Amino acid sequence: MNNLSIKYVIVLIFLLLFNCNKPKFIELRSPDETKKITFLENKKNNELSFSIKYENKEVVLPSVLELVSEEIDFSGEVSVLNIEESTVENEWNSNFSELSIIPDNYNQVKIYLKLGDSYLNIIGRAYNEGIAFAYEIPNQQNITEISLGEKIHYNFNENHQLWSTPKRGPGVLTAQGEYKRIPLTELEVGSERPLVIEINDSLMIALAEAKLVDYARLSFDKGTSSKYSILSTLDGKMNDQKQDTITGAILAERETGLNIYKKLPFQSPWRVVMMGENEGELLENNYIIQNLNDPSKIADESWIKPGKVLRETTLTTQGAFAAIDFVASHNMQYIMFDAGWYGDEMKNSSDATTVTLDLKRSKGPLDMKAVTTYGKENGIGLILYVNRRSLEKQLDELLPLFKEWGVAGIKFGFVRVGDQDATTWMHEAIKKAAKYGLIVDVHDEYRPTGFSRTYPNLLTQEGIRGDEETVPNEHTLISMFTRNLAGASDNTVCYYSSRVDKMGSRASQLAKTVCIFSPLQFLYWYDKPAASPEKLDGLWGDTRHIGNEPELEFFNAVPTTWDQTKVLEAEITKIGIIARRKGNDWFVGGINGNTERKVSLDFSFLTDHQTYKAKVYTDDETVKTRTHVKIEEIEINNTSKLNLTIKKNNGFVIHIVKI
Repeated sequence: MNNLSIKYVIVLIFLLLFNCNKPKFIELRSPDETKKITFLENKKNNELSFSIKYENKEVVLPSVLELVSEEIDFSGEVSVLNIEESTVENEWNSNFSELSIIPDNYNQVKIYLKLGDSYLNIIGRAYNEGIAFAYEIPNQQNITEISLGEKIHYNFNENHQLWSTPKRGPGVLTAQGEYKRIPLTELEVGSERPLVIEINDSLMIALAEAKLVDYARLSFDKGTSSKYSILSTLDGKMNDQKQDTITGAILAERETGLNIYKKLPFQSPWRVVMMGENEGELLENNYIIQNLNDPSKIADESWIKPGKVLRETTLTTQGAFAAIDFVASHNMQYIMFDAGWYGDEMKNSSDATTVTLDLKRSKGPLDMKAVTTYGKENGIGLILYVNRRSLEKQLDELLPLFKEWGVAGIKFGFVRVGDQDATTWMHEAIKKAAKYGLIVDVHDEYRPTGFSRTYPNLLTQEGIRGDEETVPNEHTLISMFTRNLAGASDNTVCYYSSRVDKMGSRASQLAKTVCIFSPLQFLYWYDKPAASPEKLDGLWGDTRHIGNEPELEFFNAVPTTWDQTKVLEAEITKIGIIARRKGNDWFVGGINGNTERKVSLDFSFLTDHQTYKAKVYTDDETVKTRTHVKIEEIEINNTSKLNLTIKKNNGFVIHIVKI
């Protein structure tokens, strides 16, 4: 490969009719004509740029995509070789999403550009749910591979408020960090995506990413291209000598600002501007991220089972049997062995091909084959937690071995994220897991960009500040309308643990199973069945026995995937109420922030001329149980209203069935 000492920088738009004195432009509109991206040539600054409008009002001012390469000179005169326009009207079915029938409608333009002796293609899509664009670098000039850097300068006309979770230090990512509302000009380096921006009282947008498979991921910082600017960059750095393979180590000390090393031809991930009147509409329409990914590559998906999971913390055969008995009798589908079943997860010497207990966590005994056999007899699957240290060195041994053991899935722990190497490894590992019929849950800093559409065995992932962090309802109400725009969130729902008193209430914990979507829903995170043996250590914190309070019937009944989703009320940090349907049943979850409020529920989403029975679960200190949850039954139809007074940091759930 030719190493050039000079870097060629290209500043692009996406389409153009050049060779005139007047600026030229092309407009691409969404099917409903409310969203528009304009690609134009700015003669004054010798730049090519794009702008975005919503309802004919400019939301993103002329903004610039900047690419940096060492191998290809994009600096020559630009000419348009061809323009392809298309319209797609489609829908697809999913058994693993917030909707069972997902609309996929857009207008697209693909522009074939020549820049001097070099070639570049730009793809733009306009959906009713937002705008997306990507670039392709085709085969050219006998070049087989290139190094590349990317920046996007998003310009705005005001110092909008946004919701940011930035890096906490060099190399420290923040997918599980705290959010704060700040003005655009105070944005800090490394802020996570999706980045939600409050444009005005009737419009919110989110800068996001889709179809990140083998690229470095995006993060955000305040920009310098205008008074109010956001800069997106790619994580990780390449070096002057680059890497001899995609998985190789960095070989030089001096950074060049290059992040990607790719063979030609290739297409970038999608850069997305999600758009909605409010945070509720953004969440309802978050399927735009999955739409920008390829359809499922798993021909037979019948083995992929969503469900509810109980973490088994004793790491003993007796404890596992007690856990299996409990989940089988509570309409749950899985148990999971957490860290410690194969030794100290933090040591490189740990070996996940063996059952070698970490004696700090369990004295055993643990018979893995007996556990999987007993689970299958009761219709319950086993998920094994494996730290990345063992995954990265042993994956190809572990997958056939776990299949032989009868394991149902893997929970990846402490995964590397951000740079191209980490991203590529992660998605290749998920593909390999699919070949062995294993579901996957990715924990820690990984955030989704829609890959679960292509490989739905990736049922969920963390990348959220969830119950393990003892988050208050206020922060959960941020995550619902920021992090959850990206997709499923493994929140590890607690119930009996005393930390719930700091977080909110028991009814608001019930509501998380509706409000925070996850096809694998972990329940009772710090709790264990009454029949489980006592633990000999306190590594898992405030572990409590699960009781038999009557409201647990809601956990038993609630599904983890949905046919229909409606956001009934949404205000970041203040209130979130979501209604979801599975079959004929509706489930409503409400989480309240720091202020007591009166809620008037409108049931107009129900079927006309149909009567329903609704079970309403609310917090009530007068109820003489350990959890103080009140249960009432009422009869409703689609003209009914229900008025509730929800105390601060409380919540409610409703299970609605046809009569």
